[in-house]
Amino acid sequence: MSESAAIYAYDFAVAPCGSLRLGLAASEVMLRASGALWLEQAGALVVADLHLEKGSSYAARGQLLPPYDTRETLRRLEAEAAALEPRIVILLGDTFHDLKSEARLAGDDAERLRALSRGRTLVWVIGNHDADGPQGLPGEIADELSLAGLTLRHEPRGGLAPGEAAGHLHPAARVRAPRGTVRRRCFVTDGERIVLPAFGAYAGGLNVRDAAFAGLFARPPLAGALGPARVHAIGWRSLAAD
Repeated sequence: MSESAAIYAYDFAVAPCGSLRLGLAASEVMLRASGALWLEQAGALVVADLHLEKGSSYAARGQLLPPYDTRETLRRLEAEAAALEPRIVILLGDTFHDLKSEARLAGDDAERLRALSRGRTLVWVIGNHDADGPQGLPGEIADELSLAGLTLRHEPRGGLAPGEAAGHLHPAARVRAPRGTVRRRCFVTDGERIVLPAFGAYAGGLNVRDAAFAGLFARPPLAGALGPARVHAIGWRSLAAD
């Protein structure tokens, strides 16, 4: 089977907004160029690994980074909420970079998170970086939740897990091209489960050919690489290791 034929064996379509509309287990989802997952039937916006206040965490250890990551991450999240008008926003774990991040959060950024919860449900799924959940911010706290035929959790379970949507691994695609390679954050899916890219400005990415992804997919997965205005479907054979 050719690479293009392998790509189109997946049940997906490019939406006018540049997103990929994808069949996932028994559900239909939309992969957004922002790195958000949109569950239209449920009116749910899902984002993973915001790692808010990562910049200030590094600064506390003497590694100075521009302290604007939280502001930029929340700006992008607000833009998605404004565009989609979700009934529920799901933060899929590691929303804060460490257990003291909420205390370092600027007052106006905390208010932006409060505003995000007004008129809708805000769910904080527990991650390994923020295991105690938010202390002074609104929303529901969950280890995982079931929605629209999917199970949403922070860390993928080992082995096959049809219907799972998770984060934690920060997938990134390194794509072969005639003039070299390009590296982008990405979704990665085999049509049965999906791992979301990190949404946070400073979160980084792990190559999908890393051993951490081995055994998660029933067939060679598809990468949905994030471009400035669209998600690009990339077949497994076009993906290079770092």
